[in-house]
Amino acid sequence: MARRKSKAKQEEELFQGLAGMVMLGGIAGTYSLTSSWEASLVIGFLGVIGVIVLMISIQRKRAERLKKSGIGQIDKMDGVQFEQYLGHLFRSQGYKAEVTQASGDYGADLVLTKNGQRIVVQAKRYSKNVGLKAVQEACGAVAHYRASSAWVVTNSNYTQQAYQLAKSNGVRLIARDELVEMLLVMKEKLSASKKTGNIKTSA
Repeated sequence: MARRKSKAKQEEELFQGLAGMVMLGGIAGTYSLTSSWEASLVIGFLGVIGVIVLMISIQRKRAERLKKSGIGQIDKMDGVQFEQYLGHLFRSQGYKAEVTQASGDYGADLVLTKNGQRIVVQAKRYSKNVGLKAVQEACGAVAHYRASSAWVVTNSNYTQQAYQLAKSNGVRLIARDELVEMLLVMKEKLSASKKTGNIKTSA
């Protein structure tokens, strides 16, 4: 079963296609104007170099964002640490977040409450793509916790089967790219709080 491509992979394939189009377009356009294959090849080559430089620049900025988000530290966490960290993350978004017991959690690692809505969350700190089982566990937890919806959160991605099952059951899947964006927002909030001196200290 095919897997959904990550944003980084999609960008890489986009730039590869763009480089090919620029090279062919540059060669064809230059040849139609100059009738010189040498000049056409030079222009095509320069166009490809320009696309490569742009791709490197974007990848460098992406790497800086990943480093700033702290996703690298999450990749080194164990499952329990990941669940605790997600609790902090969702609290920063205004949710009341309760981390369930490590064993016998009935399919939910966290229970979120906000505006009268209860959400069960299945957390998967994986180095590979998350499959059907996580979605099934999240679905099963909805009735037990009397939740209105279910989410699965991972530092990785999901198999296509997981995406299909989640879609048919109304389960929200939060993959690596979206998690990184959430982490960056949380970091920005913390940074702003420190600057204004409004950060709260625990007793």
